[in-house]
Amino acid sequence: MNKKQPYMNFGAVGLFGLFGLLFFILIFRYFTIQFTGEVGAQPLAAKAEQKYSRIGTMDAVRGVIYDQKGEVISEDSTAYTLIAILDKKMTTNPKKPNHVTDPKKTASELAKYLDMEESEIYSRLTKDRFQVEFGKAGRDISHQTKKEIEALKLPGITFKRDSKRFYPNGIFASHLVGYADRIDEEDGSYNYVGKMGIEQLLNDELTGKDGEIKYESDLWGYLLPDGKEKVSPAQNGNDVYLTIDKKIQTFLEDAMNKVVDEYKPKKIIAIVADPKTGNILAMGQRPSFHPKTKEGIDKSWHNEAIEISFEPGSTMKIFTLAAAIEENKFDPNEPFESGSYRVTSKDKPIHDHNGYGWGTISYLEGVQRSSNVAFAKLANEKLGFEKFREYLTKFGFDAPTGIDLPLETSGKIQYNWPIEKATTAYGQGTAITPIQQIQAATAIANNGKMMKPQVIDKIVNHDTGEVIRDVTPEVVSTPISAATAKEVRDILETVVSNEETGTGNRYQIDGYSVAGKTGTASIPNPKGGYLTGQKDYIFSFLGMAPADDPKLIVYVAVQQPEIDHYSMGSIPVSMLFNPVMKNSLQYLNIQPSQQPKASTSKLANLVDLDVAETVNKLKEQGLEVVVLGSGSKVTGQLPAASTNVLEGEKIILQTEGDLIAPNMRGWSLRDVMKVAKLSGVKLNSTGSGYVVKQNITEGTILRKDEFLIVDLKTPEEKLKFEAEKTKAGENSELSDEDVEKPLQE
Repeated sequence: MNKKQPYMNFGAVGLFGLFGLLFFILIFRYFTIQFTGEVGAQPLAAKAEQKYSRIGTMDAVRGVIYDQKGEVISEDSTAYTLIAILDKKMTTNPKKPNHVTDPKKTASELAKYLDMEESEIYSRLTKDRFQVEFGKAGRDISHQTKKEIEALKLPGITFKRDSKRFYPNGIFASHLVGYADRIDEEDGSYNYVGKMGIEQLLNDELTGKDGEIKYESDLWGYLLPDGKEKVSPAQNGNDVYLTIDKKIQTFLEDAMNKVVDEYKPKKIIAIVADPKTGNILAMGQRPSFHPKTKEGIDKSWHNEAIEISFEPGSTMKIFTLAAAIEENKFDPNEPFESGSYRVTSKDKPIHDHNGYGWGTISYLEGVQRSSNVAFAKLANEKLGFEKFREYLTKFGFDAPTGIDLPLETSGKIQYNWPIEKATTAYGQGTAITPIQQIQAATAIANNGKMMKPQVIDKIVNHDTGEVIRDVTPEVVSTPISAATAKEVRDILETVVSNEETGTGNRYQIDGYSVAGKTGTASIPNPKGGYLTGQKDYIFSFLGMAPADDPKLIVYVAVQQPEIDHYSMGSIPVSMLFNPVMKNSLQYLNIQPSQQPKASTSKLANLVDLDVAETVNKLKEQGLEVVVLGSGSKVTGQLPAASTNVLEGEKIILQTEGDLIAPNMRGWSLRDVMKVAKLSGVKLNSTGSGYVVKQNITEGTILRKDEFLIVDLKTPEEKLKFEAEKTKAGENSELSDEDVEKPLQE
């Protein structure tokens, strides 16, 4: 036993030396760290800060888009994202599980609230993951839906507070306002990016800058009581006020919905503008889309009002007329031969929209009847093509308007050959955009001053209310004088009010005078030429009211509605124009004009009076006189003596000698009956409306007891009748050299 003692001592010494060395190393390491503050060349303070410091994001709010009166059109709102916890480790108390315990039941219940199949939900709930989300179907959940799901008390189902872009009005000027898409980043953050319209154009203005908060926390991330905080506040996006008026836009949306339901057109484009400022008060189209769900966006990506140009049809005649009046080249009473016109001997003839015209008529009647020949002659023979081209530029048709919307295109003026120059005068061949027509029309409505179209009213700092950008009305040019503008409006008012010759009768509005022009434009065929079906046109109307001092301009275009005949094209257009214009004027408190009552007078006994003197006196009273016979004394009259007659009524006078049949086209049946009674002929009529045909031709003697047969038609039936005559070849002027393009009114 004693022999082992030396070895034990040696072992003890060895252990003492080993532990002493380790202690020395530990002490050395301690003091080294103490003096240097580093471990492995890494600062310990930085490591500690990294471990216990937290950075939180303070989300910036995207700017709000308002209408001109502060009604919300687009804004950020609180939403929630649905999350399912799947990891069993999250449950510490089996009686109160924190993970999904019954995937089948949970999937069945969630399927009632999510736009997702139950099988797909179940598949996600059975994945081997800590937690899962439910994609688009699980995002943007409203507070109400969140409460309903929470009431189910489904284990493992929770929510993350989020935000979404909210469009409270649904389909509402969608292509103008646009939409913002959520973009998810790799770090789990997200932001919204504008993809169309104002949301895209002003994306930088609307997008805010996130702030952050730095703070000290414990091991579990909770804020320490005495921890330091450093806050960088979020910079919210700026708010945008549009010129759009929510009420007027709603009038427009409702009217478009009714036309779509009844006539199912391929397209509708409509704009309401204030001619004094250029402000766009409403802009819409069909097809449209819902900015939240994107439903319908695949049918129309473009803002048709500014991105697409097309042949305008006869609404273009407004500006040809204005140019001719400004240059003192328009005489409303000058006669011309309607029907057809050759610009040069080598060109195909231009025809009026009914194919054969109305004989010799005045230029005023040519405007009222929308004669293509009248406007081709105005551009060629009165103005001259070079001067007319200058006015196309003055009215802004060869340049974009500069409206604050993305992707605006310009018109395409075809002006190389004489025939192209002539057809441009009545809106064929050359293509322009609806917004260009609105801009040009402001010159007519605003006493010669052409206003730039505006959709942005102002941009305001979201937090301070400071106005960053204030948009003011801008006069682009003054293409015509105030006197010319008034004369154009006066003439265009007769296009609407004249019952016999005006093509715009359907656009009359009770209590308000309307000045405007109809349009029926051909649609190019992708295979060449133009489409020729009865409905294959773009029917339009460009009108302003009240005519004496317009407060609103409304442009409406309806493409290929489901109608039986092109003569019915004005029906869906008027279903848009009339209620939108009338409701908007009333909403803006534009008082209806006092409609002057037609003056009445008691007709005197005219028998035995001198014919010439009697005719002059009756005309001075505002009465229209038709004389039957060639004698110098009145032998009969209708209406009879002592009858009350209205201003403008037809007075039929009978004289000695043979009674000659007048041209009764456009007459009412009541006036035809006066002729029949005085002459003794037997009247037979078919249809209703106004006379389009008479069996006894003008200038033929009216013989007692012979039959006078008249065919009457309504204005719509009349257009159809004239078109069928043209198709049947009843117009002797039509030939194989006719222009290949179909109807262009």
